[in-house]
Order: sequence, then C-alpha cells, then structure tokens
Amino acid sequence: MIRSLPGRLSAGAVLLALLTFVVYVGVDLLPGDPVTSRLGPSTPPERIAELRHHLGLDRPVLARYGEWVAGLFRGDLGISASGRPVTEMLSDRVGNSALLAAMAVLLLAPLSLVLGLWAAWRRGRPADRVVSTGMLLLVSVPEFVVAGALVLLFAVSLRMFPAVSLLPVGASPLAYPEVLVLPVLSLLLVGLAYAVRVIRASACAVLASPHVEFLRLGGASGSTVLRRAVVPTVLPVAAQVWLVTGVAFVGGAVLVEKVFGYPGIGELLVVSVQSGDLPVVQALVLILGAAMLAALVLADLAVVLLTPRLRTGTR
Repeated sequence: MIRSLPGRLSAGAVLLALLTFVVYVGVDLLPGDPVTSRLGPSTPPERIAELRHHLGLDRPVLARYGEWVAGLFRGDLGISASGRPVTEMLSDRVGNSALLAAMAVLLLAPLSLVLGLWAAWRRGRPADRVVSTGMLLLVSVPEFVVAGALVLLFAVSLRMFPAVSLLPVGASPLAYPEVLVLPVLSLLLVGLAYAVRVIRASACAVLASPHVEFLRLGGASGSTVLRRAVVPTVLPVAAQVWLVTGVAFVGGAVLVEKVFGYPGIGELLVVSVQSGDLPVVQALVLILGAAMLAALVLADLAVVLLTPRLRTGTR
C-alpha cells in the first residue's frame, strides 16, 4: 500500500490539473454573455465593453486560465461578477453543504450496512423482497420529488419541521438543528437506496461462495459467518460507496437545497449559472470535481486498508 500511494497521488494530481483546464475552458465556452445577461440587452455597448475589460473577459482564454491557476496556488478563486471575492462568497456555503453531506453519510453508513446485510441474509424471502422493492422505488424517484414529499408530510401535514431552512445571516445550521432534519432526510433516502442495493449484492455473492458453505458445514453459527466471512468482505465495497456517495451528496444537494432554501452551494450555483457569473461557477465545479477525485483515491486506499490480504501483500 505504501509503495502504491505515490503513484495514486501522482495520478490524482495529473487528473486534477486536467480538471482545472476542462473546468475553466468548458465554463468559459458556455453559451451566453455573462456581461449582457447581468446588465441587460439594452445596455450601451460602451458600458458592456468597459465591464468586460474590468472582468478581463476581453483577454485570450488561455492567458486568463494561467492567471486563474496561479491564483489557485495562493488560495485566490478570483473575483465574482458582482465584485466580491469568490472565496468570501463560498466560505460559509461550502461548509454548510459539507455539513449536510456529512450528517447524511453518518446516518447512511450504519443504516445501509444493516439493511443490506439483512436483505442478503434473507435473500429470496418476503423481507428481502420488501427491502429490495422499496430501495428500487426510492432510487427511481428524483431527489426533488423526495424532498417535496417530505415537505408535504412533515412540514405541511404534521407541522413537525420547517418547510424552509431559513437561517440568520452568518448563523451556523448547528444552532438551528430543526432546519437540517428534512434536507438530511432527503439526501439520506436517495443515497440509502443505492448503497443498500450495492451492499446487498456484494453480501449475496459472499453468502453463495464456497468459503461460507465450508463454514456452515463446519457448524459455524450465523453470527460467526457474518463476522468472519461476510462483513470483512463487504466492508471495503461499502466504504467505497459511502465515500463516493458523500461527495455526490455535496454536488447532488443542489436541488434539495433549492427546495428547502438551504444556504449551501446549491442555490449559489443555480443563481450563478442563471446570471452568468463564470468565476463562481468555475470555482464550484472545481471544488466538487477535486472532492470527487479525492474520494476516489481514498476509496481505493480504503479497499487496501480494509482487506488484510491486500494490506499485507500476501496471496
């Protein structure tokens, strides 16, 4: 594992460098003019040219890309079209979205592992069919539909939680935990459907293996089979799913945050795309892409760490 770590990190660094180029140039090539969309089509051409020059949009894209990359090494994500530093705009919102994703993953890990193993242990029985059918229905429903259904049930009908996650300016969501319940539950249900199906499939394959059959013929109890054969084999796969799903929660929370009005990156990303605020869009896409690359590297390392044969290099 130690020998493979530099190679994995180097590959991740190369992919991240390619990602910065694709993100910057790709976002710059999006249709529409950010200056015109911000000022309006009736703005005098002189004013448009002045703002384009102020934002540096009249310069070649490769020159702007070089300056942007140099700024990344200094922690500078650029200046928004509104005139505010992008780093300042993202400081609170990225943390809020990360908090939402972290809480969803903390609930997802034990729930998906228990449900996946339970369904696999009772494969082919009514309990397995109920769990599998329920997860299939959940994975087929878009996130915003799940969020809307939770609002109708818990906010409108039962009035247990607020329908909108409004927070005072500068306040932490942890100071108002009631605003986190429905957004976290929306993400949890969507992620749970995928994670349970993957864990169940992996556990079913292990339970059908000759190794498990040998343990059963030797008189091993069900708990012993789970502890010695099933869980150690399923856990690396589950860790990969949890890591990748956690990053997907941050990016996929765009619609969920929009439904609940949660002050995360989702609403900011939608507004920035609509207004053509390219520096903000580029920064958000880069952060999400870098987080996903990091999660994939960590997922590979998790497989090595959680698999004794791979960790020790034995066969």
